[in-house]
Amino acid sequence: MRQVVLDTETTGLEPDQEHRIIEIGCIELIDRKITRRTFHQYINPERDSDDGALEVHGLSRQFLEDKPLFADVWEDFVDFIKGAELVIHNAAFDVAFINYEMSRLADAVGKLEDYCAVVDSLEIARTKHPGQKNSLDALCKRYSVDNSQRELHGALLDAEILADVFLLLTGGQVDLALGEREVGRGADSGDGYRRLPEDRRPLLVIEASADEIERHEAKLSEVERASGGECIWRRL
Repeated sequence: MRQVVLDTETTGLEPDQEHRIIEIGCIELIDRKITRRTFHQYINPERDSDDGALEVHGLSRQFLEDKPLFADVWEDFVDFIKGAELVIHNAAFDVAFINYEMSRLADAVGKLEDYCAVVDSLEIARTKHPGQKNSLDALCKRYSVDNSQRELHGALLDAEILADVFLLLTGGQVDLALGEREVGRGADSGDGYRRLPEDRRPLLVIEASADEIERHEAKLSEVERASGGECIWRRL
């Protein structure tokens, strides 16, 4: 399963007012694990940013003047996201801007949705945490994701943060990173694992002390509060 977490920065809020994309950042996930593959590109919008947008991203027209146009990078961008499930926070905003940029190209290249599926992490968050703040910063606080470097918004940094939030929002860790598939000495079972021998000594069972149980329950209560009542251990 291949997913791509995406974020953009723009010159303003409305493509209908001919605002443009100035930065795209993408992070790849394979089977819910973050890989080292990314796509990151600054883009020359050929116009100024609104004052409000400039305060958010800090990318001046002077900085962007020597960057490529969207027409110069869109094929590399589509190659990166094609066939993936695209994860975007408040997807309608980014999709509208990307489709606007694609509509300006000389050749008819269709829409973003022609190349990949789109999942809105904001809608997932609103369903899971109704009536609560579900901005990316609010979700970082709720799920204890470090966003201390986010003084200014940046597409790649925000995509990295969203990737961490999305994995926690949609189920957290999916397996234990034990590294090796071998579990001990023994015969190969045929499925790639090595089983413990049948004549091994019984494993020693060490029961938790009363103090450890008390501290464990306190930690579960902390997780319960942070996850909005979704602590899996409480369900077992």
